[in-house]
Amino acid sequence: MIIYHLSTECYPVAKVGGLADVVGALPKYQNKIKDIDAKVVMPWYNKSFVYDHEFDTVFDGFIHQGGNMLQVQVLKEKSNVLGFELYMVKIPGLLDRDNPYGYQDENFQFIAFQHGVLHWLSAMEIRPDILHCHDYHTGLVPFMIEYCPEFSFLKGVKTVGTIHNGEYQGMMSWEMARYLPAFDQYKWGLLDWNGLINPLASMIKCASAFTTVSQGYLEELYVSFRGLESLVRDEFGKAYGIINGIDTEVWNPETDPMLDFNFNVKNAVEQKRKSKEKLCKEYGLKPELPFFAFIGRFATEKGADLLPDIVWRSIKQSYGALNIMILGSGNTYIENKLKEYDYTYTNFALDLGYKEHLSHKIYASADFLLMPSRVEPCGLNQMYSMRYGTVPIVRYTGGLRDTVADISTGGAGINFTYPGVDDVIHAMNRALMLYNQKDMMENLIHANMNFDFAWEKSAEKYIALYKN
Repeated sequence: MIIYHLSTECYPVAKVGGLADVVGALPKYQNKIKDIDAKVVMPWYNKSFVYDHEFDTVFDGFIHQGGNMLQVQVLKEKSNVLGFELYMVKIPGLLDRDNPYGYQDENFQFIAFQHGVLHWLSAMEIRPDILHCHDYHTGLVPFMIEYCPEFSFLKGVKTVGTIHNGEYQGMMSWEMARYLPAFDQYKWGLLDWNGLINPLASMIKCASAFTTVSQGYLEELYVSFRGLESLVRDEFGKAYGIINGIDTEVWNPETDPMLDFNFNVKNAVEQKRKSKEKLCKEYGLKPELPFFAFIGRFATEKGADLLPDIVWRSIKQSYGALNIMILGSGNTYIENKLKEYDYTYTNFALDLGYKEHLSHKIYASADFLLMPSRVEPCGLNQMYSMRYGTVPIVRYTGGLRDTVADISTGGAGINFTYPGVDDVIHAMNRALMLYNQKDMMENLIHANMNFDFAWEKSAEKYIALYKN
């Protein structure tokens, strides 16, 4: 079975969020299953990965978008260093940029990527068994292969769409339709939702099946999906919730090259203490105190708008008897408020930006990880933290409720219900009590490190879905 994963992100080539981690791991683990050949197709980026590896140009052609003729090159990484064949689509002026997102012509960019991929596959007569489309950036593909005559060679190929985050749907005005490949005009309704072209809605309508990245998140979409609730209920017969895994070859505290002190279950307590002492020394924190951390984008869906008040109130109410460290970036107001507290409180440390190596060190050093998410389709941070012996403090939502049970029920972490500062502070107070129960804390570290979040089970579920 031949599977092509289409995505705008893939770790370690280009990463903004969890999408990259999934696409960088799922195909690798699928390829460990007999008779499976999974590949990844993504845009070309001006990133160090493409300069550090050798590529062959396997296709060079042209597509028309509106009145524009665009060159499309497809480059294949030579050595399959990621555990799968990696193809990168390069379109000068569109798919040759520094970052995946943040450009004013994003819609045009993503249409060109999808058009370019299908033009290449059709021209070279490459017919996969499955086209697996990740998020709205590739959501028009299921429609295009069925209703665009240019891709008649691909008509009938089965498609699976995965919703990694339904908050982002890629909506655009119908003026953008002139940039799409010519399509059967009678089928325009399959692109439309409330008077706009909605790629995510189109993916749900047209894909052979669609998945969410946890069962809990799928259930939430039936009642809260930014206007698509009725659609997902109508299409429930082809909806599946499959929890993400983590790449245990990358996220392994015993072999992780980004750590100063590697560890396993047997020596975790001592080695985590050393990691904590070193990191606290670097950031001016006190290693004898419990260490709370937040890692992620400063977005309201992540509950990041609560962070300034969490920092202020937790330090005040505990009389400075804890450390907090935050790694992330995003909303300018949140950044500026946290900078102010970074100058004010010696118990607080802030590092702005996306720093993969530092995130690994924090997971290995922290006692507790804060995840006050309003929306969390799956969440990988809680799995990383548990793998590294850090106790997650999570809001009971989406994938977090699928993966983290409360310690009161024999689970791995601390849950709270409402995404508000009061609930977070209450959960942190519970964590402080837990921290002072050394035996229980050590047992929890060992238990969490033994949880199995590897991709093998999830990869098998996707293969079963493909075959179905």
